[in-house]
Amino acid sequence: MKKIEAVIRKSKFEDVKSALYEADIDWFSYWDITGLGKSTEEQVVRGQVFQSNYIHRRMISIVVRDVNLDKTVKALLDSAWTGETGDGKIFVYDIEETYRIRNRESGPDALFNRD
Repeated sequence: MKKIEAVIRKSKFEDVKSALYEADIDWFSYWDITGLGKSTEEQVVRGQVFQSNYIHRRMISIVVRDVNLDKTVKALLDSAWTGETGDGKIFVYDIEETYRIRNRESGPDALFNRD
């Protein structure tokens, strides 16, 4: 099992979500994040434009079986890409064990409903 974390542009979130659904990934977590970097972003506050080195992105977290890793990463790469600096990053980690709390199922079977 693998955990995939992707940091993407907020503007690409709907495209990424659709691509993940098409890749049969129907559950994931996401949250808004702010980072610091060398590049700057324009922010409009009350009609005034400010340059900021705070970079607003969205982070997506997914745990998949090993067999689904490649198609999930491909879906992320294809849908989040703009070709410009700041498209984001994808990180892949090994997951040792997974448990479904409701029925105490463990391992890869705990990642999906068989019903």
